[in-house]
Amino acid sequence: MNEIIEFLYALDVSIFRFVNGTIANPLTDKLMPFITDVKNWYITYVLLWFIILFKGGRYRVGLAIAMIIVPIISDQLSSSLIKDLVARTRPCKVLENVRLLVGCTDSYSFPSSHAVNNFTAAIFFGYFYKNLRWIFIGVATLMALSRVFVGVHYPSDIIGGALIGIVLGYGLVIVFNSIFKFVYHKILKKPLVKNF
Repeated sequence: MNEIIEFLYALDVSIFRFVNGTIANPLTDKLMPFITDVKNWYITYVLLWFIILFKGGRYRVGLAIAMIIVPIISDQLSSSLIKDLVARTRPCKVLENVRLLVGCTDSYSFPSSHAVNNFTAAIFFGYFYKNLRWIFIGVATLMALSRVFVGVHYPSDIIGGALIGIVLGYGLVIVFNSIFKFVYHKILKKPLVKNF
């Protein structure tokens, strides 16, 4: 069992070195720190919130509220629960010669909260806005990959985070879809929408 764990860790480190060092270049050195910084996305998030609220379809008010609630749920799950349970140290704390392009925090490494949060949102909103699904997934993938490029997460951190986000995203779809349909059918007395 230890041999398997050691092999998987060595593979994880090898892929990390490949992404963080071998394929990194001046373009990714400029682009990835920008992509990975959530503050650079605030204007986009605000614009999307207003677009959803005013042009977001039948459940626009509920989805605008969900845009606030969904990230809180996913972030608390990853940052406050799973990270502390796994307690994995970041690669920038234990590996030598990491190309560190952003600050290396003391928080734990697994899962990548960037991956969890963005994949949760991509799956959730991709369900309700199917024509934008692949854009959401593409952005989430880029955001997750940026964490390896900047040197603060192993590849397994972002893969695990993406899988958690996908499961959580679909789970929240079930919950919110049930709430939306209950509110519209039972409270507002509007007909159910079979295919959102």
